[in-house]
Amino acid sequence: MVTYYRDRDVVVTSGGIRIGGHDYRLRDFVQVWHARGRRQWSAVAGRGALGIAMIAPLVIGALGVLLALVLDASTGTTVALAGGGILVGLAAAPLADVLLELVDRSYDRGSRRMEIWADVRGHRTLLLRTDNAQRFGQIYRALQRALDHDTVPR
Repeated sequence: MVTYYRDRDVVVTSGGIRIGGHDYRLRDFVQVWHARGRRQWSAVAGRGALGIAMIAPLVIGALGVLLALVLDASTGTTVALAGGGILVGLAAAPLADVLLELVDRSYDRGSRRMEIWADVRGHRTLLLRTDNAQRFGQIYRALQRALDHDTVPR
């Protein structure tokens, strides 16, 4: 028996699938499809906030340097503004690394609820509902591979 996917809640093998506490044989599936729910704007807004947080130090740093050049201030004040602006701008690099990791994770989670449906012996059955886009993709591809390699006619 070939295992295509396994986690604590879902097992997809060449013999069948165990999901949500139910066991299904592959030959019981007439059709399998997926559906996407509505976009969760909170996830999109969170990505936007992360983008702003990455850009903010650069903008503040550039403003500091610009003010140092435009203002007719003493040499000490000009150096302090320019140096402070450069330091704030340089602080953006390590901050951006952390924030980009968070953006990557937000795309893994996705911004929509995903569902896997199947026609099981004539009954429409919801197999899986998840917000995790990466996990959804892994399970759906595993189920497709298992069905493609299933030699029993439906």
